[in-house]
Amino acid sequence: MIIAKIIDNVWATRKADELNGLKFMLAEEIDGTTTGKRLVAVDVIGAGIGDRVIISTGSSAREMIGRSVPVDAVVVGIIDEDCKLK
Repeated sequence: MIIAKIIDNVWATRKADELNGLKFMLAEEIDGTTTGKRLVAVDVIGAGIGDRVIISTGSSAREMIGRSVPVDAVVVGIIDEDCKLK
């Protein structure tokens, strides 16, 4: 899992049919060795810009969606408090 901060929305009006109805967010890693790396993640829990989140990647991310989709990252939690990130 990755700790990241949501920095923007990603709008894609034209995309694969399997992705219709999914909300995309731009996240920037804020912990670990790849701090600053950005990725697009599907948001299934209602995170907003500025939220610190937990992102799951790979096959675990696809399972969160509940259907077969070409997704590699999903927001699975919003961080309420973490002393190391303040």
